Amino acid sequence: MIRKKIDILSERIERFLRRKCEALPPDRRIRVVLTMLVLFTGLSLYFTVASVRRFGQGTDDGMRIRHIEYLTSERPQEPTETDSIKQSNDSNYDNERKTE
Repeated sequence: MIRKKIDILSERIERFLRRKCEALPPDRRIRVVLTMLVLFTGLSLYFTVASVRRFGQGTDDGMRIRHIEYLTSERPQEPTETDSIKQSNDSNYDNERKTE
């Protein structure tokens, strides 16, 4: 629904611009296109240079790099001597299983 309305609006704008451009003589059309090209290129360069120039300046309100901190409940546990996944080093492990 919304997509259809957007498509209709873009077609109307395109038709309007085509009619305006076709009404211009070829020499003036080239001048308009070149003027727009120079204008948009200048604006693009201005914003790029201004953002690079301001990078790193100003107050410390910007992004800060910090180390990741664990919550007390999520702190990794120190490995213990016996792990529940590892098999026991007891040599009688198999014998105890057989006698049960």
